[in-house]
Amino acid sequence: MGKIRFILVPMALAGAILFAGTTVVRADDCQKRTIKADHKLHEAIEHHGPQSAEAEHWRHELADARAYCWDHNHRWWYEDAHQWHTDHDWNDHDHDHL
Repeated sequence: MGKIRFILVPMALAGAILFAGTTVVRADDCQKRTIKADHKLHEAIEHHGPQSAEAEHWRHELADARAYCWDHNHRWWYEDAHQWHTDHDWNDHDHDHL
């Protein structure tokens, strides 16, 4: 029994650390993806207008990034306020009137 515990305890700890690390990485990826889409949307609106094809593309990318974060972390990053939201309350057209 002692040998089994000697093997299982470190394996369990390693698994817990690995699981915790992937959650942090996934949240960081969500935030980076959202920041990029938000920045590109701002640029598209500034250079091409809020109703342009470019703005619509990045609006869609931003919605996808927010949905991905929500699906995987049950929270989404709001770049303009620099904060995580834990309610599914984003507005796909929150950048229309910048």
